[in-house]
Amino acid sequence: MAIPLFVSDLLMPNNSSYTIETKGLVREFGNSRAVDDVNLFVKPGEIYGFLGPNGAGKSTVVRMLTTLLLPSSGTANVAGFDVVKSPTEVRLRIGAALQEAALDNKQTGRELLDLQGRLYGLNGSITKKRIDELLELVDIGSSVDRLIETYSGGMKRRLDLAAALIHNPAILFLDEPTTGLDPISRSKVWEEIRRINHELGMTIFLTTQYLDEADQLAHRVGIINHGKIVAEDKPDILKKSVGSDVILVTLKDRIDTAVELFSKLPLVKSVESHGDNLTVSVNNGAQSIGPIAIALNESRIPIHEITLRTPTLDDVFLHFTGLRLAEEAQAEEWKDL
Repeated sequence: MAIPLFVSDLLMPNNSSYTIETKGLVREFGNSRAVDDVNLFVKPGEIYGFLGPNGAGKSTVVRMLTTLLLPSSGTANVAGFDVVKSPTEVRLRIGAALQEAALDNKQTGRELLDLQGRLYGLNGSITKKRIDELLELVDIGSSVDRLIETYSGGMKRRLDLAAALIHNPAILFLDEPTTGLDPISRSKVWEEIRRINHELGMTIFLTTQYLDEADQLAHRVGIINHGKIVAEDKPDILKKSVGSDVILVTLKDRIDTAVELFSKLPLVKSVESHGDNLTVSVNNGAQSIGPIAIALNESRIPIHEITLRTPTLDDVFLHFTGLRLAEEAQAEEWKDL
């Protein structure tokens, strides 16, 4: 499906190799440094997943990239333009669907999209054509002519996504686009993100608290912790970096003794302790789980539970931050109830 370019036919200067590029990006609040020397390089057409625990600095980075917050130092170029020197040029070339959708419940979906198009300078006929194209791209259907107050949470997210796309931006920022949605609605939003990226070649900067979302959608993932990028690569490469297999051991006591024991076993690549749980990285889980269980038994260390699985992005997150993002996401959802 061919989508004509309107405002964003000015896309990027010819000398730009990246759609997003930051060098030494810093943001301070008083004596606190929320973002500390961040270097990001996002290629055209890439879906970049941005992960971090609460308070790590990811939302501050997004606010700077979308010109909502000035950097304290360093540089950030978005769509080839400096966010400080040329914020208007940046805003014309980006779309943003932030976590809190700014929707007027007393408007219909079509009225909101029409207003959004006019705010970007599109005339009435072009806006109408663009809305028709977006209704094919984003699953809104006949609901576009209903009042927004009648929409489900998933429908509001999809309408907000359509509004962010009305001017066909070069870059789309999605801030936790599926938080609080049911699994079916999440799946639909995922399909639409893939379609937008595939059909339009649009660069997408995605922050999410769902590791499976980043794993499914992102071409590359960056993890930020305490304001610094601590890991960045393709999801599969990041998962391999923490071991080909992971053995999870839950013990009743003698944790320190078990850690010392595992550190002496040649088959163990690394071991991390988190409360009563040990995460043991090994090259071959099927061959290693038996010797590990035997070593614990011979040392008279009681095992509560032992399981084997391949690494996930949650293991990567745990390795680099000391936290499990899945637990943080669940805590945030409970806090919102």
